[in-house]
Amino acid sequence: MNKLGLLGKNISYSFSKTYFKKKFENENINDITYENFDIESIELFPLIIKNTKGLKGLNVTIPYKEQVIPYLDKINKKAKTIGAVNTIKVTKKGKLKGYNTDCYGFKNTLKPFVKKHHKNALILGTGGASKAIAFSLYEMGISYHYVSRKLKEGIDFTYDTLTESDIANHQIIVNCTPLGTFPDIDVCPKIPYQAITKNHILFDLIYNPDETKFLKLGKQNQATIVNGLNMLKLQAEKSWSIWNIK
Repeated sequence: MNKLGLLGKNISYSFSKTYFKKKFENENINDITYENFDIESIELFPLIIKNTKGLKGLNVTIPYKEQVIPYLDKINKKAKTIGAVNTIKVTKKGKLKGYNTDCYGFKNTLKPFVKKHHKNALILGTGGASKAIAFSLYEMGISYHYVSRKLKEGIDFTYDTLTESDIANHQIIVNCTPLGTFPDIDVCPKIPYQAITKNHILFDLIYNPDETKFLKLGKQNQATIVNGLNMLKLQAEKSWSIWNIK
């Protein structure tokens, strides 16, 4: 029996396991399973590789998209540029090759909503997912700036320094933080929501709940809102094509 899985921490809520279970049922795929590999530390990753017979590939989620890289034998060119891996293929020779399918999922989900005035973006958060978002925006010709809690190299805004004018000047705002994820649905990134207009797109990588507080506050100001569900579906199918298990 071949195996696939999700590598992460505190991932019992995971979309991936449910998605692939339904996919296997709907497509009558009976020779493979998908399970969660929930580990407290990335140092436990080699044990998963060593002890899981028939492992053909993994998805990778918070907080290991960057931490897993030193354990891989090879990294796809795009994933190397991004600096984050969310898909691992185990080759026939047992080598581990890293890919990034987040950029594919994000770009193809955002594209239908982008208009000519959407020229600048704010990326909330600086984790592994945010790197794929930055790469995707660059490929789409959209300028971007990171927002983080502290100013450092490559970070132009903090949540404390972000002004209404900054919001007005950035028509796409992407939440790459976990703020607002179930069960903590009453929290959201602290930005000047009053400056959001109908010309804005608010994109939240979170998919549970469907409409986070971040998105609700944008909706109140008539912004276009998009959650992370379609992005996840697209990146999952891209992962499947990389594993290419029939």
